Amino acid sequence: MTFDPAQILPDDLLDRFRERAAVHDRENTFPDDDLADLKAAGYLAILVPAELGGAGLGLAEASVLQQRLASAAPATALSVNMHLVWTGVAKVLGDRGIDALRFVQEGAVAGEVFAFGISEAGNDLVLFGSDTDAVPLPDGGYVFTGTKIFTSLAPVWTQLGLHGLDTTSPDGPKLVYAFVPRTAAVTTRDDWDTMGMRGTQSRTTEVNGAIAHADHVVRRIDPGPSADPIVFGIFSVFELLLASVYTGIARRALELAVDAATRRRSKKTGEPLSQDPDIRWRVAGMGIAYDALPPQIAALTRDVDDLVDHGMRWFSLLSGVKHRAVTMAKHVVDEAMLVAGGSSYFTRNELSRLYRDVLAGLFHPSDPESAHSTAASAWLGPVR
Repeated sequence: MTFDPAQILPDDLLDRFRERAAVHDRENTFPDDDLADLKAAGYLAILVPAELGGAGLGLAEASVLQQRLASAAPATALSVNMHLVWTGVAKVLGDRGIDALRFVQEGAVAGEVFAFGISEAGNDLVLFGSDTDAVPLPDGGYVFTGTKIFTSLAPVWTQLGLHGLDTTSPDGPKLVYAFVPRTAAVTTRDDWDTMGMRGTQSRTTEVNGAIAHADHVVRRIDPGPSADPIVFGIFSVFELLLASVYTGIARRALELAVDAATRRRSKKTGEPLSQDPDIRWRVAGMGIAYDALPPQIAALTRDVDDLVDHGMRWFSLLSGVKHRAVTMAKHVVDEAMLVAGGSSYFTRNELSRLYRDVLAGLFHPSDPESAHSTAASAWLGPVR
């Protein structure tokens, strides 16, 4: 049976999200109202197995939903993306016989909100290293001290998934992946004042002796490039759901361009701009660019769901599709602005917001340099 995303995200709900998106963008506020509606719809548990109380969807279905959500409220989609990353990693690991993140699945059903605390200023190692200190406790827990940036869901998260470097254990150094609750040991700076994606409220997070209890320490691995399941899980879900968000933005920009071309009329000919050959060529180019991405994302998400083994080729495939999605979305939004004309330059215009929101995609891992480096290594081998 064909999956129908409208059953979870109906049109009237998307309309409300779209109306609110302009307000949250203008006022630089977190979309609490959107999150409440998503919780009520069971959205935070879409990737949790049905036997645990979730919707039991795969990454392929979650991707379609995120594309749909992003077409209405990009910042809402991007912020909830980070929660879905952790529930997605739990599914990826669980499907491969590793039950270390069952507490994430149970927490998502119970209403917990999981944030993604991996990014650090100047740390281009990303998953392969950390400037955050992870000090072991006698009972198997860890104490984390460091600063994380771009922490989406900052005002509302209840559990922060993060990594840090353990340099004191006999088998160290080890990268430690764990979850810490929101306590007095965690400080969220009110520093999110950005060009776009304002509703994500991805503020800087300081952890100052935050404790991850032993049962929330999920992985200890060697630093550096790794095919460990936790690295694959994070990389695959993060890249594919990011690609989904930006593909959803492109879809909406294309729809707005079509609407503008149909609605606007030429003073020269009296005909709608949809009959102008130059405008038709521009919209056609947008459609051709957009049409390439949903099938690519669908194929790769299905491969993750079906446990297809692409070996180390996975990393170039995943970083590549994220890079292509962002590049495509930026191109489509640029073209939509030209089709819509000068009115799109006003901040009250939805395309103006999409124009700013889509730029955030340039800064998410894998950035263009990293994506190209990964692809070069896949095809040419490592640099000598």
